[in-house]
Amino acid sequence: MARVEYVTWSTLTGMNRLFGFGSITILVLLSTVFSQTPSPSPTPAATPPASDIYIVDLKTKHNYQTHRDEMKLGDPKKINDFTGYNNQPYFMPDGKSILYTSIRDKQADIYRYDIQTGATTQITKTPESEYSPTLMPDRKNISVVRVEPDGTQRLWKFPLDGGTPSLIIEDIKPVGYHLWIDDHTLALFILGGAGKPNFLELYDLSTHKSEFITENPGRVLRRIPGQEKFSFVQKIASDHWEIKAFDLRTRTSASLIRTLPGVEDYAWLPAGLLLMGKESKLFSVRPLEGKSWSQLEDFTVPGLQGISRIAVSPKGDRLAIVARH
Repeated sequence: MARVEYVTWSTLTGMNRLFGFGSITILVLLSTVFSQTPSPSPTPAATPPASDIYIVDLKTKHNYQTHRDEMKLGDPKKINDFTGYNNQPYFMPDGKSILYTSIRDKQADIYRYDIQTGATTQITKTPESEYSPTLMPDRKNISVVRVEPDGTQRLWKFPLDGGTPSLIIEDIKPVGYHLWIDDHTLALFILGGAGKPNFLELYDLSTHKSEFITENPGRVLRRIPGQEKFSFVQKIASDHWEIKAFDLRTRTSASLIRTLPGVEDYAWLPAGLLLMGKESKLFSVRPLEGKSWSQLEDFTVPGLQGISRIAVSPKGDRLAIVARH
């Protein structure tokens, strides 16, 4: 991978890409802190770079002359007081709260930020590290990529009522990122072993069968609004990355557009517009229309640098943007 923004724990192989950001699936409001009997946890060999999460209001107005939606972004507001690694912003279904991962005292846990009150609540509190919280289709559990005491990365679930966490898939590891397609199907980013590439697959929980999709995917897996497809970045070469769509009916992939150079993080607006950030600027494009990325906003004055992960609220009226601290 051209850009490595991750950290290794006790097992270097497979762990160096863990500190990317979580999926965009929507969560219900959480207030329970999960905990369990302490057990040894791996000692991080390095500390990931510090990052902050900002909320930006997004207003959209339709221009009937150009037949286009015109967007206006508000001033960014930082949601985290803690200085360190804060990432994987994830909007709740009502758009009023955000889940995110924060590493504090060498421990990664999930936190929730209430947009109205500004209060932050710790959601998970375990001796292991949890990343990429995602509401499962049953809306009773959240799925996470969990780093177990021996460094193994597997997919676990935590009941929303605070019950005991349990494995979702026992024999698939190391899992880097995941996306729920339906109640029994997952898209999984699997970390390759030594000398082997990462790869993307579909996994069926009911049949326990895997379907290989491609090698060298990016870390962001998204459902495409209004379509029976999901998107991913294909790293074809070091200087050639594309956002592709996988059709869940035909089981085929098609290119949508090339990414900005060296950028793999992106998000969809509900109306089908793609967003990407690079340094202090935010770009947008409507794929398959023969146009290139255009600048939507420049956050140089507010001080945002090194924009990476972007999350979009369910209504498309807010963005959560991760930037270098």
